[in-house]
Amino acid sequence: MNGLADTYRLEMDPVLDDPATRIVVCCGSGGVGKTTTAAALGVRAAERGRKVVVLTIDPARRLAQSMGIEELDNVPRRVEGVDGSAGGELHAMMLDMKRTFDEIVEAHSDEERARAILENPFYQSLSAGFAGTQEYMAMEKLGQLRARDEWDLIVVDTPPSRSALDFLDAPSRLGSFLDGKFIKVLMAPAKIGGRAGMKFLGVGMSVMSGPLNKLMGAQLLRDVQTFVAAMDTMFGGFRTRADATYRLLQAPGTAFLVVAAPERDALREAAYFIERLAADRMPLAGLVLNRVHGSGADQLSAERALAAAEALTDGSAGAPAEAAPDYTENLAGSGIVDRAAGKPHMGDPSAPDSGSPTATEGSQDSTAPVTDPTTIAEAADPIEATPEQLAARLLRLHAERMQVLVRERRTRDRFTTLHPEVPVAEVAALPGDVHDLAGLRAVGERLATQPASPRTAAS
Repeated sequence: MNGLADTYRLEMDPVLDDPATRIVVCCGSGGVGKTTTAAALGVRAAERGRKVVVLTIDPARRLAQSMGIEELDNVPRRVEGVDGSAGGELHAMMLDMKRTFDEIVEAHSDEERARAILENPFYQSLSAGFAGTQEYMAMEKLGQLRARDEWDLIVVDTPPSRSALDFLDAPSRLGSFLDGKFIKVLMAPAKIGGRAGMKFLGVGMSVMSGPLNKLMGAQLLRDVQTFVAAMDTMFGGFRTRADATYRLLQAPGTAFLVVAAPERDALREAAYFIERLAADRMPLAGLVLNRVHGSGADQLSAERALAAAEALTDGSAGAPAEAAPDYTENLAGSGIVDRAAGKPHMGDPSAPDSGSPTATEGSQDSTAPVTDPTTIAEAADPIEATPEQLAARLLRLHAERMQVLVRERRTRDRFTTLHPEVPVAEVAALPGDVHDLAGLRAVGERLATQPASPRTAAS
């Protein structure tokens, strides 16, 4: 398979433009540009006429910075500078786990009970970082945003790594917690009520107090009992709302996007996400393959470029210099000099995607890739170099880029062979990091504008 067949190409604009699409969830491993992708989708959808809110669960500040907002919090904030001529708007927010939990308590209990819960030490620990709380609160916030029906489209940016899908487990995990024997024992006095309840608690806890005090401490145990008694009437509501949001994620109006880099580990994680989404019957829109390297001269393979460089720098290396093509003239104009964007990850294209160079520092092997253009600049003064030497260095740079291309395409092709049913969109690498709306627009444009025909694989 030499490229992406049109059959499996992911077209993003139809997804964003479809009024039936109300939620887009971006998931993927860390460092693949998932937050940037979510923000770029939000900008593009807003500028195409939709009223969008981007919700990030990732506590990093990249989303706020790229949108020109000093700080994001639990309240959607309008993003200025977005072209609203088509009638769209863009808002952004970052999940505040504790504040969301506090809002639920305040909304579903009277003032006195809410104060008792909010001041309870066990609740304060639970709401600040209890395992699974963040994922559950993400479900709550998503449900709140969707219920308000204020936005045409909600774009969700999930945390990195496999925990990005933990919020799918929130309802069942919460149910297991509430159905546990320990919680049932602690809830029993609240269900009985009054003096009978306190008497029951006294009898029950007299049996359990010794072991539990040793395990938890007497004060913590009292805090847990008080918390459970105050929260008793709210437990059912937690589970009901989480189940409703889970069903919302399974509905046709939701589209999951798995974001990955064209590297072996990232695509292995992407395969995990795709299989998990299929098992949970979540609607997958496709895979976004981010930061893909390219070249305007991929007809010149790495092997040919290195051979030509050898011939130019060493006429005695088996072939006369005149046997090599005339690469000393018009290199930039012919497209052989590759100045395409992206971080260099050089190495043997057949080797694992470690990203490490195959040439050791200080190596004198002229055929070994050089990972950093500054290394070439330091090797010799360009002013003193002959045209042949300059051309040879440029050819080696081109060879490095072609090795990256070959490795990325082989990795991509392995994935598409294993998952031929998954549509794929490739996003070409940009010259640098995205830090403003202009950069987000560029990512959105590259995401929406896919090659018209399959790309030719370098040999």
